Amino acid sequence: MSRQEHWENIYSTKADAEVSWTLPDPHTSLTLIREACPSGHVIDVGGGTSVLVDRLLETGYNVAVLDISEAAIDRCRKRLGTHSDQVRWVVGDVTAILDVGTFDVWHDRAVFHFLTGYADRRAYVKLLTRTLRSGGHAVIATFALDGPQECSGLTVCRYDGQTLAAELRTAFSLIRSVSETHVTPWGKPQSFQYSLFRRN
Repeated sequence: MSRQEHWENIYSTKADAEVSWTLPDPHTSLTLIREACPSGHVIDVGGGTSVLVDRLLETGYNVAVLDISEAAIDRCRKRLGTHSDQVRWVVGDVTAILDVGTFDVWHDRAVFHFLTGYADRRAYVKLLTRTLRSGGHAVIATFALDGPQECSGLTVCRYDGQTLAAELRTAFSLIRSVSETHVTPWGKPQSFQYSLFRRN
């Protein structure tokens, strides 16, 4: 099964309460985005059915959502109703798409840690570098070093701020990292780290 088929199957067959990453209040993401950029253009990479897009619209950001799953995008658009017209929706694989425009903030909660292959990680970083303006910011959340080793039946890579910074290389400077214990809809704790970077 390809990466796209995997995620289409997940979002076509499971409700939000049946997937571990569901987060009713994306407080940490919002805090870091606002710290980096009080207003502007934000792209949520791997946005899925997250309510982050709702919260960003409520606070006046211009928002794009990129996800590999068309089913996820469709569900999110239906939830937003008429407000969905305010969002730029992009269906695509972050390791294959060549251009998504230019943004002030790149947000990714739990995409990068699925990229276990070196070539995929390099493709991601190249797109990230092309996408963020100079002085822009990236908020990237992954499983922490003591987090799960698998998610959704897939192996993941775990990071802290320094190891993630090493992946992004010299184009980015690490500003700070935040630890968070995410609790799944069925009550299981998972260790995450959120890192805020500045595009040099």
